Amino acid sequence: MATAARMGRKVTVATCSLNQWALDFEGNLQRILKSIEIAKHKGARYRLGPELEICGYGCWDHYYESDTLLHSLQVLAALLESPVTRDIICDVGMPVMHRNVRYNCRVIFLNRRILLIRPKMALANEGNYRELRWFTPWSRSRQTEEYFLPRMLQDLTKQETVPFGDAVLATRDTCIGSEICEELWTPHSPHVDMGLDGVEIFTNASGSHHVLRKAHARVDLVTMATTKNGGIYLLANQKGCDGDRLYYDGCAMIAMNGHIFAQGSQFSLDDVEVLTATLDLEDVRSYRAEISSRNLAASRVSPYPRVKVDFALSCHKDLLEPLSEPLEWKYHRPAEEISLGPACWLWDFLRRSQQAGFFLPLSGGVDSAATACLVYSLCRQVCEAVKNGNQEVLADVRTIVNQISYTPQDPRELCGRILTTCYMASENSSRETCNRATELAQQIGSHHIGLNIDPAVKAVVGIFSLVTGTSPLFAVQGGSSRENLALQNVQARIRMVVAYLFAQLSLWSRGARGGLLVLGSANVDESLLGYLTKYDCSSADINPIGGISKSDLRAFVQFCIERFQLPALQSILAAPATAELEPLTNGQVSQTDEEDMGMTYAELSVYGRLRKVAKTGPYSMFCRLLTMWGHICTPRQVAEKVKRFFSKYSANRHKMTTLTPAYHAESYSPDDNRFDLRPFLYHTGWPWQFRCIENQVLQLERREAQDLDGVD
Repeated sequence: MATAARMGRKVTVATCSLNQWALDFEGNLQRILKSIEIAKHKGARYRLGPELEICGYGCWDHYYESDTLLHSLQVLAALLESPVTRDIICDVGMPVMHRNVRYNCRVIFLNRRILLIRPKMALANEGNYRELRWFTPWSRSRQTEEYFLPRMLQDLTKQETVPFGDAVLATRDTCIGSEICEELWTPHSPHVDMGLDGVEIFTNASGSHHVLRKAHARVDLVTMATTKNGGIYLLANQKGCDGDRLYYDGCAMIAMNGHIFAQGSQFSLDDVEVLTATLDLEDVRSYRAEISSRNLAASRVSPYPRVKVDFALSCHKDLLEPLSEPLEWKYHRPAEEISLGPACWLWDFLRRSQQAGFFLPLSGGVDSAATACLVYSLCRQVCEAVKNGNQEVLADVRTIVNQISYTPQDPRELCGRILTTCYMASENSSRETCNRATELAQQIGSHHIGLNIDPAVKAVVGIFSLVTGTSPLFAVQGGSSRENLALQNVQARIRMVVAYLFAQLSLWSRGARGGLLVLGSANVDESLLGYLTKYDCSSADINPIGGISKSDLRAFVQFCIERFQLPALQSILAAPATAELEPLTNGQVSQTDEEDMGMTYAELSVYGRLRKVAKTGPYSMFCRLLTMWGHICTPRQVAEKVKRFFSKYSANRHKMTTLTPAYHAESYSPDDNRFDLRPFLYHTGWPWQFRCIENQVLQLERREAQDLDGVD
């Protein structure tokens, strides 16, 4: 008896994370091609890439330039022409101008023919994102227009026009629909209606950056999308620094019917990472079959335009093809995220800036110690990547150290080549902090320098005394608060000058080539309050901890003690945080950061989240803290804390205009460059706001007094 031919139903699909770089069209093209080649080698018939991968996501105002559009088209032409892209549906991201309007698009093509240009419909326009500044959302749901191809593409594709708009692809065996990044996060995502209309494979090309504790949100959104509606979901993401403050953290994934089947790395030095999964379309169909509420809704949905594609993702002979198995997503702890993310970000800045290493003022405190540990973590990751055969990392590290035959094996040895640490002592420095800095430098292997800045400080103050005939004194010597602050600031600013001098010339003095990137080490809480000197040693080229809270940094340092075996960090953690800018008392530190600030680091984190994330002004913050701290503070104490914070915050807000570019890791970052768009000149008395708080305190105090009077 003849056996009916069995239709293929198993599909192998690929998604990827690429370390693209804004405007690096040559490098971006090569990474895209490599990802397609790997996807094909793994048997995939569909390949998804990150958002705007052709030009790099972070082009910002370069999107206005015709060059960006032109070069993106040229890269697309190179992709269409390449034999690597044959016999696989390729889904790439780029800006496209249609009828003089710029759109953030997916261009999907197969065998030299463009199948569909799908524009983004919901643009990211909050936090670090400003897509509405450069692009227009496509607002015509389930509608397409004809896009007239530029001549350079017409000659290649033999097409004059292609569909442009909100449509899905209908292959011989399934239906594929696109989402782009933000659309997954919207209240009514396109995948809902696409799934009801029979789309079985959803794709999402993202440009999603790392924030501590954020990964679960992305995973939950993807799994929930397929739990409620069934289907296969592919998420691709950018990875790496892209030339800016953000670190795009990969986490490419493939899910089906509420389960993860492939997990990409969140932090990695690999420029190209490709995930594939082989899944059975019948599993999607049977999953949907028993969700009666879904099927009822599906019977009423408005259909999507379908672009017919004479191509199948499955093949007839797939009976013995093994299927991918579901897995449980492995999350990093926050301290581990800190050890990996900023280190990868530093690596991108180091290799792409073509510098020879880093210069770090090492004070013996938690912040600079954490920064040093990040460079050491980077060295560990570089050695591990080279050990695992990563030729790109090996080539980059050889360029950095200027040694063509060098192969890093020991993180301490590599750290000695690329990190110079420097303890800058003054007469106000304690022997303990010097010892702690030296001990840590020895344990991580950095090239360490100890020097004294007193001659330079005395010379600068001497110039002032010579010109004015007056000599400022510290407060403990009888000086005013203005004198005291000025004498502290001159020390801090001298350290910045010395840091840049040594960063430029210390390798020259050792007979080595190149310069060093100066690393800053001001944490997010100190920046929020402005507890730093403008243009002091917090001013640097880049700051890997500038978006991380003090409490998270302390947890990270504890992690380093255990993971990296660095016992020197124990005494650093145990010591009180101090700037050491005022005279010692009997050889001991008399100045601590929390006393100077008038508040604790734990309180600062609370203020920061309420101010930025909860969007509270002084009065709203007071109301929120009444309930949060009511068991430990009276209303008047809460009011005084809020007033003190807002007075200091507003008086120092101007310092954010000169803040060193920092790794963005925290949702309450005060970086005014793009993320925290607030004024920097305030009425620091907040008279109306503080009067509202005072009136409320008086009411509460009167009520409490009346309650006490009523008690026998």
